[in-house]
Amino acid sequence: MPILALMFNATIWGLSWWPFRQFEAAGMHPLWTTVIMYTLSWVVVLVSQRGAAAELLRSRGLWLVMLAAGLTNTAFNWGVATGDVVRVVLLFYLMPLWAVLLARLILGEPLTAIAGLRIALALGGALAVLSPADGGWPLPSSLPDVLGLVGGITFAFNNVMLRREAARSPGARALAMFSGGVGVAGVSALAMAGGGLAPWPWLPGAVWLLPLAGMALLFFASNLSLQYGAARLPANVTAVVMLTEVPVAAVSALLLGGGVLDGRTALGGAAILAAALLAAVERRRA
Repeated sequence: MPILALMFNATIWGLSWWPFRQFEAAGMHPLWTTVIMYTLSWVVVLVSQRGAAAELLRSRGLWLVMLAAGLTNTAFNWGVATGDVVRVVLLFYLMPLWAVLLARLILGEPLTAIAGLRIALALGGALAVLSPADGGWPLPSSLPDVLGLVGGITFAFNNVMLRREAARSPGARALAMFSGGVGVAGVSALAMAGGGLAPWPWLPGAVWLLPLAGMALLFFASNLSLQYGAARLPANVTAVVMLTEVPVAAVSALLLGGGVLDGRTALGGAAILAAALLAAVERRRA
């Protein structure tokens, strides 16, 4: 059951690009959708976890978790809603590379031989994914590419900070993450709408409110599934199962026209996934 719970969470995230695109096509920018999506979870945690808000306000470390979680969701959701889903998800999953470096800087963790191999695989995969077909420097070619990279970096920072703040209560950590999802996306959406760079929240009819509420409930359920599964399985098993998101996102994008997969991207994706699997192996040995 815990593995099924984690697979449910990964599947929801792997398919999340499609509803985000539908809402954007209807007039709702993905940042506004993110705000609405996380508000339900934020309210539930705020009401059910007594003392979590006070603990969050007292902890500067949890403020950083809030910022990192907010940037992660803002970047990922915006990226998959507007770019090539396969590229964005693969660039996001360079996270093990950033996690090695950030864990060294913040937690003082040693750089092992396996960590070095992870770095090499992740960098090689990134070069393959980012290399233009006609040659040139392997750099992000679009805003979604940048968002995928930024989301992976901030997700790694979020995970490292959660480990540093492990003594904090689960309720306070969850509230920090959901507060970031609502706050960072909300501030970004307000700034962009105020500057004319994004529309104000709007849907063509009340009928759209039902799928919007359904999406919020699904993501709330996926978060509960993640907490249930992660609490009952070794961390390395959780990490491997969560990689289910990558093939789910890739296959759904290829079938529904959300992305393309050429040989170079497939090779780079294999290297990136190998780096993530090595992270799970190293975590098991630890």
